[in-house]
Amino acid sequence: MSLVAWVYLVAARGWFWLVRDESEARSPAPARRVAAVIPARDEAPSIGRAVGSLVSQRGVGPVRVFVVDDHSSDGTGLLAAAAGAEVIRAQPLPAGWTGKMWAVSQGLAAALATRPDYVLLTDADIEHDAGSVAALVARAERDGLDLASLMVRLENRTFAERALIPAFVYFFLKLYPPRWIAGRGATAGAAGGCMLARVSALDRIGGVSRIRDRIIDDCALAAEVKRSGGRLWLGLTSRTRSLRSYSGFGEVADMIARTAFTQLGHSTALLVGTVLGMSLIYLGPPVTALLGSRLGAAAWLLMALSYLPMLRLYRQSPLWAPFLPLVAAFYTWATVLSAVRYWSGRGGAWKGRLQDSVRP
Repeated sequence: MSLVAWVYLVAARGWFWLVRDESEARSPAPARRVAAVIPARDEAPSIGRAVGSLVSQRGVGPVRVFVVDDHSSDGTGLLAAAAGAEVIRAQPLPAGWTGKMWAVSQGLAAALATRPDYVLLTDADIEHDAGSVAALVARAERDGLDLASLMVRLENRTFAERALIPAFVYFFLKLYPPRWIAGRGATAGAAGGCMLARVSALDRIGGVSRIRDRIIDDCALAAEVKRSGGRLWLGLTSRTRSLRSYSGFGEVADMIARTAFTQLGHSTALLVGTVLGMSLIYLGPPVTALLGSRLGAAAWLLMALSYLPMLRLYRQSPLWAPFLPLVAAFYTWATVLSAVRYWSGRGGAWKGRLQDSVRP
């Protein structure tokens, strides 16, 4: 059963594992107006570099940057303004909205008032390559895209990051194969760190009001755009990168646990199925291979081979590939942790807010 699963994943899951760095895929961008929206809550360590990387974009004309200061206590707004952003103070959070979506909605209102052709939705910890916005605009114009996003390069320096972060991207692409995202099927996904949205598409879906309460807001936005008839694209880049680091395994577990149970729709049945499925697909092959099963060894080999392109993208040793089952076990544990936190009223914790817990 494990071998059959891996044959399917490798050969029929949209070739998700054949990753490509889109950093070099450049073409001249037409003259288009772009406004960037950054929700920011206590992001002093990174906001200056994030804003600076956008105001200095090349090949696309001036990019107006709107930072929504979401009640920060560390001078985030002042640093953003000093770097060249127009800063908006977030209004009190209304019922039914997540903090991020409420901040994004206020940033969108200010950005759309400048009548741009595209809006770049990005995060306060993303440092953009100097030509990344032009490349996204060029691709959107060439392919008629309504939402073009980049999975930025995540930090990969500490031991915990090297062990776990490439697998995070690998698992994400397995859930949302880019070829399926770009196709006509129902699969819709995006990477929230860097999303270029056509203004006409945002108008068509009514902005972000429909996803006001979503924790996994990037994929929710992609789903709304695709349901409205829009076209999507998701690529990977090594030049635009996240500035957020994870010093230990606990911090990575917190990152996973913040949204994993939400991804399962808060379903206990899906949680049990996920644990059983992950055990069959990732733990079954090495266990049976070590017990002498050739089928288990073949499944383990397919698993490792499918992980090699991601390791190459992150400039990691191929010797990490056979240890993917252990990484999968960690992610499975973090998914269970996500459910426990949801049930105990501590779900979706982010900078002092609990946004995904059992409601009374």
